[in-house]
Amino acid sequence: MPDFGPPTKAERIAVIPGDGIGIEVTREAVKVLETLKRVCGLPLELVALDWGAERYLKDGVTLPPDALEMFRSEFRAILIGALGDPRVPSNVHAADILLGIRAGLDLYVNYRPARLLDARLCPLKDRRSEDVNFHIFRENTEGAYAGLGGVFKPGTPDEVAVQEDVNTRKGVERILIHAFEFARRRGLKRIVMSDKSNAMPYAHGLWQRAFAEVRAHYADIESRHLFVDALAMELVRDPSQFQVIVTNNLFGDILSDLASQLAGGIGLAPSANLHPGRVSMFEPVHGSAPALAGKNLANPLGAILAASLMLDFLGHSDAARRVELAVERAVRENAATSDLGGAFSTSEVGDWICERL
Repeated sequence: MPDFGPPTKAERIAVIPGDGIGIEVTREAVKVLETLKRVCGLPLELVALDWGAERYLKDGVTLPPDALEMFRSEFRAILIGALGDPRVPSNVHAADILLGIRAGLDLYVNYRPARLLDARLCPLKDRRSEDVNFHIFRENTEGAYAGLGGVFKPGTPDEVAVQEDVNTRKGVERILIHAFEFARRRGLKRIVMSDKSNAMPYAHGLWQRAFAEVRAHYADIESRHLFVDALAMELVRDPSQFQVIVTNNLFGDILSDLASQLAGGIGLAPSANLHPGRVSMFEPVHGSAPALAGKNLANPLGAILAASLMLDFLGHSDAARRVELAVERAVRENAATSDLGGAFSTSEVGDWICERL
């Protein structure tokens, strides 16, 4: 058994369950963390926050005005579930909470690993587990999601809609450096930067210039560029060629969903929103799936793996690895929900993982 060391001062973790199945899968991730507190002595204090559609419909609160300062001063990390509810058609609460935290805390790194846990789950023929094992880094605060734009003459035949792709030298350079440093720490030797500078020479020409300068400092790593359409094609043709991918906000969002399907499905996909050295946020990639809510059918493994990413971020690498191994065993022994071919409910999967821990 690993030596987890003596308990230290409690690390406060904010838990935002979200909406729909977010509430159900986050419950199982919390169950896993509580189990690790008990069996490994992890010094975690989990604090539930009731932000989501129910709170918004009750009193109009999305992200409270003091939320960001509270996170900075009182918490080490945030575990958040999927947000979205058909009773709030605009999803204003989801945008305010999720994007508000990302932008407000300057969580400029979106990290999504893609690792195939069982070859039978890959939609590509004749692929082994080791053929799908790579890491996507997405710039998380700029790009097409920066919210710069507007609509002129809405609802008329002359309607004009504009949304700008915002890229700053600071934003591009720091995500590139983070990806290269990650590769170096992990002993990985291949990194790909992706953009669409052939069609967007102004916005993405900046990525080309920054990439040329940053890569010069990492001669030990083989680095190359692929346009995003070529990268998407290559991911399907031969995912084994990739180790680290770094790209902008929009393309990273799309490519990481493609990657999650190669790795067995979006229900297995975790995500981290990071600012190294500061409070950061962890979540499963999937949405709130209102049609499945309350049925105890949703796959909780993405949320549980997001908790594992959080543990690793907090320095509890042994505990994080325990969770990863338990999830891998659950998938391979078919202790899983129906999307993975199993017959377990959401809560039964969580219980199974906790028993192995």
